[in-house]
Amino acid sequence: MQDDKRAKKVKKGCLVVRVGMEGEDGGFKRFTIPISYLSHPLFRRLLEKAQEVYGFHSSGPLKLPCSVDDFLHLRWRIERESQHSLHGHPHQSSSFSLHAC
Repeated sequence: MQDDKRAKKVKKGCLVVRVGMEGEDGGFKRFTIPISYLSHPLFRRLLEKAQEVYGFHSSGPLKLPCSVDDFLHLRWRIERESQHSLHGHPHQSSSFSLHAC
């Protein structure tokens, strides 16, 4: 029982999200992401979509209505932009669409 509690602990500065679409193979998948994602324009669009689909009130991890593949691509884009801004490169255009949403 002690190990289960430790496995579910989330590192400070991070939050857990559940990603997937109803009826999608494999169902929902759990990801731990940095809280800083919440302020990124691409992620904010996904949060708006989650609010439309699921509403404001939910219990447990935040559910994001997109495919796992789209989420992985979104995460890659956010990380890439973060790397560019660390090296002094300006942010690139934030056009991204989640096909499964």
